[in-house]
Amino acid sequence: MKGFNSDLQTQLELLEQVVVLNQPLFDIISKSASIGLQDYYIGAGCVAQSVWNYQMGLELTSGISDIDFVYFDSSDLSVEAENSTIVKVESVLNPCSIKLDIKNQARVHLWYKNHFGYDIKPYESLENAINTWPTTATSIGIRLEYNKLKVYAPFGLNDLFGMILRPNKAQITDEIYVRKVQKWSAKWPALTVIPW
Repeated sequence: MKGFNSDLQTQLELLEQVVVLNQPLFDIISKSASIGLQDYYIGAGCVAQSVWNYQMGLELTSGISDIDFVYFDSSDLSVEAENSTIVKVESVLNPCSIKLDIKNQARVHLWYKNHFGYDIKPYESLENAINTWPTTATSIGIRLEYNKLKVYAPFGLNDLFGMILRPNKAQITDEIYVRKVQKWSAKWPALTVIPW
């Protein structure tokens, strides 16, 4: 697989090539720089799945259900403030052929228990949030800064390019991991799954 077990610079260059080739994703990344938010990333599944599609020779948008746009604003944790930012982001990024999922990571702890069944601590930063995402391959955020791709990937890029699903046990449960793995493996059967 291209990029797997390569040096980090090679992986970063290949990641940029893949992202540029995924036109809807790259449009979102390009437009996002003009929104005016300082602390945001486009990431998680939409980035990982673009790479998986590339590795499998599929259309780069194949199987991607949404584009995660995450930002961090702890100054106002109200639903109204988040909804206002969502409207602002959507006004710049739409129309988009892939659904946008826009979330303030500073307020995830307020709804996490209702959604997943257990409490989590408030995230201290956007990077702190990405550190807890379900797998090492999908713990990734990217954005443009000064016309260059900025990448935050706390577990590196090797599992991503190797199509390896490895659980990140920082926050999720084995049940959540198994559900993710089943869903993704059905779409990308070449994935190697590391058991919980």
